[in-house]
Parts: sequence; structure tokens; C-alpha cells
Amino acid sequence: MVQVAFCEPDQEQPHAHRHLHRPNPDTHPPLLGIELQPRLLGDSFFDDSLPVVCQTETAYSTTSVPAPTAPATPPLSSLLGFASDDFVAVTTQTVGTAIAQIPASLSDKTPQTSGLVVVELETEGHVTLCRIIEDPIPSPKTSIQVNSSLLSPVPPVPEYPSEKFVMPLPDIFAEPISTAPPPPWFEVRNDHPAEKKGVISQPPIQTNKFFSNFFVGDQSAPTYTYPYSIAWAAGKGPAGSHGIAISHIEAQQRVYGPTKQSGAASYFINPVGIQSIIVSAKELGNETALATDNITAFSARVHLQPHRSSTRPAVSFPLVQGMAFVTAQYAGATPVIQTGVFFRNVTRVMWDPKPGVVKFNMHLEDGRTWRIYSYATRGDPLELHVVNNGYAEARRPFYGIIQVAKDPGNGEALYDEAAGVFPTNVELTGTASHTVGSYTFNFAKEGHPQGRLLMYALPHHVDSFDGATRSALRDMKLQTPTKGIATAVMADQWTMVEHKLPVDMTFAPWDPERGTLTKMSDQARAAVRRVAIREASQDMAEQSDLDSMYFSGKALAKFGILLVAINDFLGDRQLAHEALGKLKYAFGRFAANRQKFPLVYERVWGGLVSSGSYITGDTNADFGNTMYNDHHFHYGYHILAAAAIAHLDPSWIPENKAYVDLLIRDFANPSDKDRFFPPWRSFDWYHGHSWAHGLHPSFDGKDQESSSEDMMQAYAIKMWGMVTGDANMAMRGNLQLAVLARSLSHYYLYTDDNQVQPEQFVGNKVAGILFENKCDHTTYFGANIEYIQGIHMIPLLAPSPFIRSRRFVSEEWDVYFSQGRVHEVEGGWRGIVFGNLATVNPAAAWDFFNQTNFDPAWIDGGASLTWYLTYTAIMGGI
Repeated sequence: MVQVAFCEPDQEQPHAHRHLHRPNPDTHPPLLGIELQPRLLGDSFFDDSLPVVCQTETAYSTTSVPAPTAPATPPLSSLLGFASDDFVAVTTQTVGTAIAQIPASLSDKTPQTSGLVVVELETEGHVTLCRIIEDPIPSPKTSIQVNSSLLSPVPPVPEYPSEKFVMPLPDIFAEPISTAPPPPWFEVRNDHPAEKKGVISQPPIQTNKFFSNFFVGDQSAPTYTYPYSIAWAAGKGPAGSHGIAISHIEAQQRVYGPTKQSGAASYFINPVGIQSIIVSAKELGNETALATDNITAFSARVHLQPHRSSTRPAVSFPLVQGMAFVTAQYAGATPVIQTGVFFRNVTRVMWDPKPGVVKFNMHLEDGRTWRIYSYATRGDPLELHVVNNGYAEARRPFYGIIQVAKDPGNGEALYDEAAGVFPTNVELTGTASHTVGSYTFNFAKEGHPQGRLLMYALPHHVDSFDGATRSALRDMKLQTPTKGIATAVMADQWTMVEHKLPVDMTFAPWDPERGTLTKMSDQARAAVRRVAIREASQDMAEQSDLDSMYFSGKALAKFGILLVAINDFLGDRQLAHEALGKLKYAFGRFAANRQKFPLVYERVWGGLVSSGSYITGDTNADFGNTMYNDHHFHYGYHILAAAAIAHLDPSWIPENKAYVDLLIRDFANPSDKDRFFPPWRSFDWYHGHSWAHGLHPSFDGKDQESSSEDMMQAYAIKMWGMVTGDANMAMRGNLQLAVLARSLSHYYLYTDDNQVQPEQFVGNKVAGILFENKCDHTTYFGANIEYIQGIHMIPLLAPSPFIRSRRFVSEEWDVYFSQGRVHEVEGGWRGIVFGNLATVNPAAAWDFFNQTNFDPAWIDGGASLTWYLTYTAIMGGI
């Protein structure tokens, strides 16, 4: 048994860390692909002068393999043209005879089988506790006074469920929303606070995707391709390499946080910094520079150059989410393979998996096996010489690809079949018809003509595969950092089908089984109207005139939904019409870009950002909007408000459509034909949800805190498409909602039978903050349980029961808020929790909101009492 020394945290890392304990090798035996056997092996023999690295009880040592009598035939090593003092023949478990290089002993070094974990988050920020109803509330006049020029004739009551709706085109992702530049009242800037490091591609450039750590910060934070993570070693770590380090973490290596009152771990996290295999080149050294190009929503290519002035890279890495191999492209550089875990042995397999493909098995000191394949496109095949237990190099320059994959124990034959082929990009297409929608990943690939593309799918993909894609599943799985077990798929195309698109969902309360609901009793309607009159009298312009696109958007959307409730469900068209003018005026400030921090279009990355950071110098202003944080949240609320206004007055659409479309284009542009914005900045079609994290380096990758606000942005897009008659936009929103409902039930919102996330964590019921590399049951603004659970509840909208199932809501309530505990919740969060209760117990929610001594402070700044009462009354048939 190997005794492993744990590494100390990097002193330059500004976070607290914990050590990761290595799994018990007695319960998790090594996965070795070869056996060293001291006996005659056909035409080969063991050389007794070669040391063989063995495991001892407490330390590393060496032993000698006795030599047999003289062989009857020449040694296999000499037949292959290798020096006999470099190699020893072995028997492999699955392949047959091979040549193994036995590295020198470990001497005084120890393998790097543990890594650093970041366990602390900054949890101070803005808590949404501002009131909707100001106390005292001014008594409304008989007729609310507004600027008459803002009013249009009283619109008719809209029809449900189709507003100007037409059938979508065959591919709902094919056409751009627009290709027009931003209007001239948006300042154009040629600078941005985030330095763009090594980016070769021209704007617009993806800012919120899995690979952005490669061009922010010091470029050395990991990129999570799933199931692997990769990072530029940048001279750090035990190998001192300047290549790309590849890591894969098993479930047994996770670290769990302290147990909470719910009985669940407060977080789970995967170590970073373990350099299992490093792919590099002899030409790389202290002057190495990293550059990135071919940037898309699904892929990028990373280049390692000997120095910044190099005319061509030494080695390049095409990166695509879900890739089964990490592929390195060489065009004349000399390959180097290194490890921070150390080689136990390196085997050159004698029989090539396919013509031109050479295979090596690398068995590491942590007991894991990695398969290395090379495919020479010209020149000599790859030959590797093991210099020591952490370093192997090629004999000569190489032209072609080297591929690295971790074997879970049953993958050798499948990897052999797929070797030589690698993905370079993904084309997203989609269709929708009635309640059935589908989206397809069409993988672009390169490499060996006889190879087949092998990728890894996440659980929500597998759940929704069509028949053809399902038949391409293979019995090989690898753990992912925070998305359960990935399954191998051998196909050039995946199609995922969603059979329950919520096409009939409108602004009205909605139930997955009952559909759209609109009925409430006259008694309930009268009670709601008394509140609505007060709330409609508020100063909408003042409440939304903030220095935050987020809080301003919440206020605008709140009033939009309030007026829809008054118009559609109370039937008070006159009251809605009178207040609508005020909302149009408030919204007009933003459409004209005259808010406190106007938006600017910046050309460095290509996007619409707040001027807040430019003006204040604080990159965290407005939750980091300037740095591309949270755009789908911020702009989503504004879009939802616009949809509500347009629903009530379609004549408002022509003058405002370009502005609202501009907001959507920034974070949900569906097409690369739009040269002003990257496609799908926020939503990650591979992960099935959005990422909120923009241009800040992070060792735990991208993250998102609010799954329900992710729902909100998709719903806002759907509703804007419906009211404007853009069928493709509406269907994209419907499809996103369906994908979110599936993925969030696996990764964010946990019922007791969740089989994806660790059982130690499922009891939390929600992820808290979900990163690519960890789940932390907390928030960025505090650790109160109502914050953590409630941030996944807001805002309460028609799709809330679609995303948050009755079973989930019931279980969450029982764990945290039952038996009177809800009354310990203070401020607007109490209203949020009771609004959420309406999914399973609308009568109790109605009683709470309709009580005589209701405290206005129980209403969050993004909701209205009118809407809560309307929603609970209709959901409960009250």
C-alpha cells in the first residue's frame, strides 16, 4: 500500500483550502491494465537488470525480476528496434504481448494524488428585502393622473393562448433575431475592464463558457470539459511543466463540508491541481504563451507557443464539451508526456488499434490507467522514451495527434475503436411541433478515416435521447464533477427530444396537469382588487430608477405582471389602462438608455454592458454586469416587463421591439449570423442550464446561483415571442423551459429519489450555488436558509410549477418550513416562501396573503401582493 503525502495549499491562493484525502486502496483497488509476470513470454524475456517499481506498506522501493534462461528467439525489444536496456516485455490483460518501460524509482519524491479545494465564498451582497407596498400608501384618486401623451386607446382583453402566433420554421435556431447594430443612443466603447489575454478570434467572443479561464486572470485556472478538467500547468506543480495538465476526479476523492441540521453536507467539492497526465512539447519553457481561437458556444482551440512572438504553436488542443479524449495537435514539435502522479509503468502496445495509430498504456501510482493514442498524419509514428517516473519524451519531432483518455476499467476496446478521431465543434439545430420539441448536436470531427466519434453524455441528455441516439450508447461511464455519471456515446450526432413543451402557458397561473388556469370567485376577485388599487397607485418610475439593471428590472417586471393580473383576471381594464401609462413611462427611460448607469456596446468582447464599472471603477458594480455576470437575470426581467406591456397594448411593440430584441440578442442570440453578439452567451445547451459567471477567473469554473431566475429568462423570451408573433423565439423559450425542467431536477432541485447528486448532499433539496466543480449550499449574500432555498423560488410565475414539481415543493417545505418554522422567516422572504407553497397548498398560501394584519414588509421587491393573491386564488380555485 502506498503512503501518500498531502500537498500544502498554494500560498498565493487567496482562499481557504482543505486537503483532500486519498481513497482507501483496500476498498478501491487499483485499475491496472498489465501484470508483470516473471516467466517466459513467447519470444520475449525479462531483463533482470531493470528495476521494477513496486508498492510497499509504507514507502516506495525497488525489486528485481529474475532472468529466465536464455531465450530460444531474439528478444521482442530488439525485434521492434529498441534498446534492450530501455524496455521489458510484459503480458497485458486484454491486448497481448507489449513493451513496457519501467521508470526509475521514486527516490525522495511523492506522487501528487491530492489537490486544493476552495471552500469559502464571499457571502456578503445585496439581499432583496425592499418593499413593494410603501407604508403609508397614498390613497388613489378617482382617476390616476398620468401624462396623457403616453396613453393609447384602451386595448381589448388579450386572447389566450396564442397571440399573433404562427408555426415555427423547421430549424428554430437557423435565423438571427436581428443583424442590426445597436441604436445610436448606446455609446460604443473600444475598451473593457477585463483584459483579453491571448485571444486570437475576433469579437463577438463568448464570455460565459467553460473555456474562458484560458483567457482571463493568469490563464492557469482549470477548464471543465466534462468529464475531464484541464489546465495550463504554467510551470507550476510537481512536474514543473508548461503543457496542458489533464485531471479526472473519482467520486471517492470528493471532499464534503460539515453536516447541516438537515443531515446533508454543506457542500461537496472536487480537488484541483492534480496533474494526472500532462501533454507538452520539448520546445515549451519559461517563455511559453497560451492563445485561444476558434471560439464558439460549444468549443474553443487552445495553443501553446514557445514564446509570444512564435509564428506557430508547438501544440494545440481542440476543446469540445463531453469529449472522450483530450486531443493534442502537433505540427513538428517534439511531444512530451509528464505526470504529477508518477508513472508506475508505461507500455507500448505491440498491436496497433488501427492503421497508423500507436497505443500506450500509462499506469500511474494512484492505481489509475490512462490510454494514450497517437496518429501520425505524416512522418514517423510516435516513439516515447521514459526518462524518469514523471517524464517521457518522443524520439523526434511529430506530425499528427496525441490523444489521452482515462479508462474507467472497461474502456480499452471502445477507446481503441474510437482512437484517432476528435470533435472540433458542434452545430445546434432544433425543431418544434405542438408540444414536442427536439434539439440536435451535430458534431464536426477530424482525424483518422476509420475512427468513430466517441463523446460523453450527461444524465439529462441520456434521459431524452431519441431512439437512434440511444442505440449509440455504450457501456462505459465516468464520473463528472457536479453532474453525476457521464455515459459514452459513439455517434456523430445526438438528438434530444422533449415531449412536454409548455406551449399553452401564458401569463396566467399554470399547472402541469390542468394547464392554464384563470377562474377565481367574485369574493376573491374583490379582495384582490382592493389591494390592486393601492399597488397600481405607486410611483413606478421612481421605484425602477435605480443604479442596477437587476433591481430596476425586478421592479418593472413586478408592475408588468401586476397590470396583467388587473386586466386579465380582475377584468378591470380601466384601472390597468390608467396604470399602464406609468409603466410605459418607467420602461421608456431604459429603452432610451437614460438610466443612472446607461448601457454601452463594447467592442472588445462584443456585448451590451452596464457603464457602472466604467464610471465607478468597481468591476463588481451591479453584480458585475459590466463583466458579463448575470445578463440573463438582469435583462430577462426587462424583457418580461416588455412582454407584459405588449400583451396589454400591442400598438406599443413597433417602437420598442428593436430595444427588447437587443437585450435578448446579448444573452440569447441563436445564430452566428448576428455579428454583434455571440450565440447563447448564457444558456449552456450541453449542461442544460445557464451560467451566470462572466469574465472573472475561478478555480471552480462557472457557476449559477438562481435556477428560478434562469427559468424566468426563458419564460420572458417565450412570452416576448408570443406577443410579437415571433414563433421561433417563442418555441426556443418553450424548449429552454422543457430542458430546464429536466436538467434542474437532476442538478439543482432534489427530490429524495435523486440518483445523480451525492446522497450526502441531496438532503439540502437545492444546490445553493452550482459550480462546474462544486455545489455549495449557500448564497453570495448570506447563509440564512430562506435565502438559500428562496433564491431558487423567485420570481413566482406561470412556469414555477413546471420547473418546481409538486413533489419537490412538498419535500422542501417539510424539511425547512413546516411545523410553524416558516413564521420565523423575516422580511420579503416570508412572502417568497408562502408564494412557493401555493404549488401544493394554495389555500394556506391564500390565507397568509389575505390576512387582515398582513405586513407589507413580507413582500419582496420583485413581487406584488396583487399577484400573490391572484396566483394563489386561481391555483386553489378560491
